[in-house]
Amino acid sequence: MFNGQVALVSEESSITPKELTAVAAALQKQVSRDFAPLWHTNADVSAFTSLNEVPLDYWPVVIKDDIGDPSAAGYHEDDHGQPYSLVQYGDDWTLTASHEVLEMLGDPFGRRMIAGQSPKPGQGRVKFLVEVCDPCEATEFSYTVNGFVMSDFYTPHYFDPVKAAGVRYSYRNSISAPREVLKGGYLSWYDPASRNWWQRTWFAGAQPRDKSLAALKIKNGNPRRAIDRVTALERAKAMKPTAKRSMFASGPAAKSELAFANQADDLRRAIRKVGR
Repeated sequence: MFNGQVALVSEESSITPKELTAVAAALQKQVSRDFAPLWHTNADVSAFTSLNEVPLDYWPVVIKDDIGDPSAAGYHEDDHGQPYSLVQYGDDWTLTASHEVLEMLGDPFGRRMIAGQSPKPGQGRVKFLVEVCDPCEATEFSYTVNGFVMSDFYTPHYFDPVKAAGVRYSYRNSISAPREVLKGGYLSWYDPASRNWWQRTWFAGAQPRDKSLAALKIKNGNPRRAIDRVTALERAKAMKPTAKRSMFASGPAAKSELAFANQADDLRRAIRKVGR
């Protein structure tokens, strides 16, 4: 099993160390408990309050108050070809961070592809870009870990040739069949016959639609970076905040923080009794 190192790092952000550390712990649990058994890829997720603190062999997920161009959100490579992600801090940031961490582990270098039958009738065999969260990325399909909103993700069975009973196609079972795209999501593939990239998206309307990405500008053999820029605005809409909020928000979810505080008080009392 591959084991990577991921840095959840604050850079020019108003996020508190308390929130950063708590979200890193939730991401660690999601990766180790939910993702690793299905994808055989694990990671150590650690929090850092500055890029200056990040060890050399960690892949950074950088949290900023303002990333500038909204299309800059998502996957990038540094000048040495190493992956990093940009996430804008806000009410929905834990869902986005989860999305980026899982996709970084599923395809660190933005070019992993799996062959299969195209969902577009008559197209034949194609090569799908591995982006484990994109078809089920919308907030309505998310779930919580330690009180924080995390992204659903598809399993390796997502690319099976046919649907089979009892098979899990996404962690939450939101996806019910191979290559299914849920509302707010998308799937990208390369058609070697036409030498063209395609997408099935469900950003509007009553059902998904297929479109050509003939104008897609891929640099350094990295299609994921180019596709992230094409879909950034629609992704942001699909992953907008709902009533399901992090433990640092107001409302019912804040009860998680009270539970943690009470547990801490109980432990402090136990510690004070030691040695008496």
